[in-house]
Amino acid sequence: MLLKIAVIAAIIYLDQLTKWLIITYLPESGLPVINGVLRFTYVENTGAAFGMLSEHRWIFISISAVAISGMIWFLFVKKPGSRLLSLSLVLLVGGGIGNMIDRVLLGYVIDFIDFHAFPSIWVWVFNVADACITTGAGLLALYLITSTIAEAKAEKAAAGTTRDAPEATTGTARAGKPPKTEDENSEADSSPR
Repeated sequence: MLLKIAVIAAIIYLDQLTKWLIITYLPESGLPVINGVLRFTYVENTGAAFGMLSEHRWIFISISAVAISGMIWFLFVKKPGSRLLSLSLVLLVGGGIGNMIDRVLLGYVIDFIDFHAFPSIWVWVFNVADACITTGAGLLALYLITSTIAEAKAEKAAAGTTRDAPEATTGTARAGKPPKTEDENSEADSSPR
């Protein structure tokens, strides 16, 4: 439990620290990190992740508050047994709180990581909180897919076990062939040998 709290706090701290450093030290023209690929650029994002659906601040704050509260409840009350699920929720909570702090205090989220290696595909500027939210969502999707597959395999194995159990006890199963019906059994018993 303390580890989860520490990781959430670290994400929030790193997110807020990087935003403060950008506000304080970034030149107006931005700062190229890797020419043609990555630069730091100051952007005030009034929308959701990556600047989508701007001008709906209170909707995002309300939805975020409900979602974050639900994830915190699940993490600390229900205590998921899966490390993958726990990690995904910790990343989502930390990133969500990091961006919510900006929305509540500033009215916008500070974005600064401008990855533009593929400008025809990727045109958004993001921040540490957005990266955590995106990674957390990806891990959550991975958890849901793998757990669904595992459940389906377990159900199939259980169904196969219960289907095979009566055959083994009645002795009517033949190698590679379905068991005889009652009519076939009575015909076999009445046929001359």
